[in-house]
Amino acid sequence: MVSRRPSVDIGMRAITYDRYGTDDELRTVDRPAPKVGPSEVRIRVTRAAVNPVDWKLMSGALDPLMDARFPVVPGWDVAGVVDAVGPDTPEFAAGDRVAAYARKQVLSAGTFAEYVTVRADDVAAVPDAVTDDVAAALPLAGLTALRVLETLAVTKGDTLLVHAASGGVGYAAVQLAVAAGATVIGTASPANHEKLSAAGATPVAYGDGLAERLREVAPDGVDAVADLVGDVLDVSLDVLRDGGRLASVADPGVEDHGGRWVWVRPDGDRLAQLLEEVADGRLRVEIDRTFSLEQVPEAFALSRDGGANGKLVIEVAA
Repeated sequence: MVSRRPSVDIGMRAITYDRYGTDDELRTVDRPAPKVGPSEVRIRVTRAAVNPVDWKLMSGALDPLMDARFPVVPGWDVAGVVDAVGPDTPEFAAGDRVAAYARKQVLSAGTFAEYVTVRADDVAAVPDAVTDDVAAALPLAGLTALRVLETLAVTKGDTLLVHAASGGVGYAAVQLAVAAGATVIGTASPANHEKLSAAGATPVAYGDGLAERLREVAPDGVDAVADLVGDVLDVSLDVLRDGGRLASVADPGVEDHGGRWVWVRPDGDRLAQLLEEVADGRLRVEIDRTFSLEQVPEAFALSRDGGANGKLVIEVAA
């Protein structure tokens, strides 16, 4: 039985930073676990995952967009077990395996900690066939990919160009678009071309001469472009057909050319759908390596350097 009375105060380990800066600002500290408010669940975190937005937020690059309440616990992806629920939260019970894209309006209490609270609407049950590592690696990347494809209205018969197609968001977008019946072209380093080909996409090496190489693959242009990396606007416009659709998660400048700058919202229902696709084998999530909570600085450095081939997972608890 789950008690909905105020929970007894407990402590937790967490990664925090007290001000904007570099990885040197990250500390492992002891602090109180968050209280459980109405319509929330508290998750005992087993796994979290690193996304580029985590270290961009820490640098202060997104301060014009989001307030920060220091000390900040970073992290937006989480998988774990429900520990407690707040009032008006009948959907979940203690012991449920769950995952969430746990972004909040104020940068403060994130997922690189032993406990995190999340709105019940943003939480999804994790199928038995999905590991905690994969469940933690999926939320932001999978939901972003889905949102981009919906924004572009990608349908059967479309030719879609995905920039940075072998990354976490890109790899999910490729698989979802191929499943929808689109012809997909994906830019990536040659080392990842086999991976994209296996997913049903035509790989193209990025770098100098990219527009020319894309024209060789799609001489009539493409119907839609998903920019997941930034700094590719000229190339995107060069290969986009008249009346084509353009969306970017990295470059708001696309809006000056009729495109859409895309941010993704937390959404438990859609995350549940994606988790079911993973459980059924229709969607793959690749994991590069796993770090301990104390190794978050090393994980940030690897993410920033672009050296990962798959998602970076943080093991918080067994």
